[in-house]
Amino acid sequence: MKKIIYAVLATVTGLVLLFSYRTSLDAVAPAANAATTTKATTGSGTSGSSSGSSTPSTSSGSDSSGSTSSGSTSSGSATTSSGLKDGTFTGQAADTRYGAVQVAITVSGGTITDVSVPQYPNTERRDEQINAQAIPILISETKNAQSAQIDMVSGATFTSDGYTQSLQSAIDQAKA
Repeated sequence: MKKIIYAVLATVTGLVLLFSYRTSLDAVAPAANAATTTKATTGSGTSGSSSGSSTPSTSSGSDSSGSTSSGSTSSGSATTSSGLKDGTFTGQAADTRYGAVQVAITVSGGTITDVSVPQYPNTERRDEQINAQAIPILISETKNAQSAQIDMVSGATFTSDGYTQSLQSAIDQAKA
């Protein structure tokens, strides 16, 4: 009788532990962790000016063929104390193992006010899952740091690396 009771208690305990286990997808929602769980490293300039979280924009024509497009659309020429001109600047696409990443920034008043990612790896389902979480974090980091010196996202190393390369290219255009 004792063995039966122990077996039932062990089974119940195992089931409780199994059902109470939280997977990483349940524990972290992409929108919630973008602004709350990350911390920017050393930044140069002023602190972030926008508290919203942007979502990655989809690009149906993204490919990994190595196309590097550089854009520079500047709508103003006033340079502020931070050294950034007002306007919208698109960095060169950075090739990664899984596809190209391209970043566009909007500068207003010498600070980066908006960041978009018109091109990123999204051909595979797993790429979409990773980048749906990583890109809002990277955008938030950029707005907080006001530079390309941002924390990389664990699990999205290639996207983070390509993002920072393209971001630096856009910032260099804003400084020119």
